[in-house]
Amino acid sequence: MIRCLWLSCAALGVLCASHLSFAQSPVVVELFTSEGCSSCPPADAILVKLSQQNGGGDLILLGEHVDYWNYIGWTDRFSSQQFSQRQGEYGQALHSSTYTPQMVIDGQVQFVGNDASEVQQKIAAAGKDPKPAQVALRWEGANRLHVSVQSPQQSNVLLAVTEDGLTTSVGAGENGGRTLHHAAVVRQLREIGSDKSGAFETAVEVSPQREWNVAKLKVAVLVQDASSMRVLGAASLAYAH
Repeated sequence: MIRCLWLSCAALGVLCASHLSFAQSPVVVELFTSEGCSSCPPADAILVKLSQQNGGGDLILLGEHVDYWNYIGWTDRFSSQQFSQRQGEYGQALHSSTYTPQMVIDGQVQFVGNDASEVQQKIAAAGKDPKPAQVALRWEGANRLHVSVQSPQQSNVLLAVTEDGLTTSVGAGENGGRTLHHAAVVRQLREIGSDKSGAFETAVEVSPQREWNVAKLKVAVLVQDASSMRVLGAASLAYAH
């Protein structure tokens, strides 16, 4: 059985919505978590705290709820097999096991993220390593996002939509009877292209679903090395509304 631990994905550069500008080197923190895992709530709480402290936009946080805990009595409404698969890909790339809650920073470092001081230390260390790719974002109307990437190597470009301020009253399973609080829950993650020539530019539709709270949404774009999964660059914006 897969053990329970935690992960957070963060590092973001906030860009002005009125014009195109390139972010610096935000740190990306991914947390692989589950409402069905009794070890995950402390990690979720750390992600919430990071979100609250991220006023300067130095972090891009991604809470990815895996689906392999759903069999024990509680189905996590945010869970997806896609996130379980992504975690498995990190396991292969980083030569590590997969577990919850598991934190991955910049696609390079994985660890059990239940110690707030260790999380801060690893984020600080990652922040000292400049990323080689630059990402610029701007809104073109309410739901259309313009993306521009400059990267020194071949890479995949991913778009994530995250939502803060989510709460679940868990009715069964290992966390039955608890009220769980979540930040940066990944509502959508998709590849929007690849950078094969040093530059990539596109405009994509980012339409919210009915159950999403638009006031709490962010969009993030990650540039990842196709083989190592290292995050080469990233940027984020509040959702235009």
